[in-house]
This record gives sequence, structure tokens and C-alpha cells, in this order.
Amino acid sequence: MNTIMRKSVLSVAGLAFAGGVFAGPIAAHTDMVDAKPVAVAVQADKPDTAKLIPHGTQGNQSHIDLNDEQTANVKAIIAATKKAGLPERAAVISIATSLQESKLENLGHLGDANDHDSLGLFQQRPSSGWGTPEQITDPAYSTTAFLKGLRQVDGWQDMPLTDAAQTVQVSAYPDAYAQWEQQAADLVGQYWNS
Repeated sequence: MNTIMRKSVLSVAGLAFAGGVFAGPIAAHTDMVDAKPVAVAVQADKPDTAKLIPHGTQGNQSHIDLNDEQTANVKAIIAATKKAGLPERAAVISIATSLQESKLENLGHLGDANDHDSLGLFQQRPSSGWGTPEQITDPAYSTTAFLKGLRQVDGWQDMPLTDAAQTVQVSAYPDAYAQWEQQAADLVGQYWNS
């Protein structure tokens, strides 16, 4: 890049060029009367749909409208997935699993309607070693526990969603997770970069 072009580019960026050295922001030498603010819009790209649903959706898809608590739980699942260093696909699998297990509600003990001692977003059971009731009903903890199980599934990244979720959850309804894949992918697309 030639010197005149470099000076122009640096000037637009608010930096000074001094004999081959970049200096900090230009303040003292700028005529503020003629200065016009420059708005720069930066939008993070949404995750690639091919990464979110690599196999396409399986079967009929279900959808529910989410309230503020459910949306907060989506964001907690995404945050825990990012903290674990896992890709968007892991968040899709986690959210779809939680949609099936609890409709993204952090469920406590449901009395006679409870499936054994299942609790929380993923209906994990203290008696099966998922953690204490307090831990399982913490969205960050329960998601991290689910993701730990997912990581132990060889090839989970290349499996259909329902197979990966079922391997972790061991549900009586193994194909039920697939119906939530589109909504889970939409939610990850909406909130991953927010």
C-alpha cells in the first residue's frame, strides 16, 4: 500500500501516521467543526444452517411459543455450551432435548406426575448420578452435565439429533427429540451471537 493511501486509511480510522509508525487516535489536530461522525454497523453472522441441522429435520416438527423464563433458559444453555467450548450443533441438540424433556422449563419435583425423581431442564435424576436436586435445577449445571454426557458419545457431531440426544438421555421415547430440531436451530441462530 503506498504512503498516501495508508495515510488516508489511517486517517479515516482515526489514527495518525508518523514516519512509518502508527500513533494513537488523532485528537489535537482535528478540526471538530468539519468532523462528521461515521456510523459503522457491525452485525455478527448467524450460525450457518448447514452446521445447525446437518442432516435436515426428521419427521414432523413441533413448535411452542416461549415465555421470558424459557428464553432465559435458552440463553443459559447457549452460554454453557460456549463455556464448554462446543459448537452451535451441541447447543441445538441440548435445546431440542430440553424442549422435549421439559419444554425449556426448569421443573422441580412434580409429585405423582414426576418420572421417578427427574428434575430440571433435562429431567435428570439425582438417583442416576446427574447431581443433587439443587445442581440439576441450575440451568448452567444441568446443561454442563448434559454436554459432558454428549461429549462421551463417539461421533455425536455426525449423528442425527435424536440419536445423539437419546444416547445421553436413554429415554423411553427415543425418536421424540427430532420434532424439536428446527425450533432449537432457530433459537441458536437467534441467540448464539447475542
